[in-house]
Amino acid sequence: MSQVHAFPKPGHNHARCTADALRKAEAVCAARKSRLTEIRRDVLETVWQSHVPVGAYDILSHLNENGGKTAPMAVYRALDFLMENGLVHRIASLNAFIGCAHMGEEHHAAQFLICHSCGTTAELESAPLKRALTQAVSERGFTIDSQIVEISGTCPHCRAA
Repeated sequence: MSQVHAFPKPGHNHARCTADALRKAEAVCAARKSRLTEIRRDVLETVWQSHVPVGAYDILSHLNENGGKTAPMAVYRALDFLMENGLVHRIASLNAFIGCAHMGEEHHAAQFLICHSCGTTAELESAPLKRALTQAVSERGFTIDSQIVEISGTCPHCRAA
């Protein structure tokens, strides 16, 4: 059965999402004996401020909006760390980043449902889709290193509006 990280309802308590994500990230980093430094935490918090993927330069602008002096390379290094530790995902089609809905859980394939109306993105973990793709590519002699599927459409909230 597919596991879906639901599209949040408009107006939901997003501060809770962010706080929960930061708590989980700290636990994941502690378990892996890695550090969630201040810049890494700030970048992760910025990514989690909405369920819409955010670009690196938008993250940089947010971090520097009150006179900060964060350099672009610091943001990119933080994003690399966050991706390597499974705390964020890169949405290639948007060249942007989204918080991982399955922090600390083992998952090698990711599917993302991207609403073209509001930009909200939900992470989907579908074993049947993963199996179908694995079979289709192995029949062609191809070996998968990573499996990321980005699906664009309309979320339930935009469809209802």
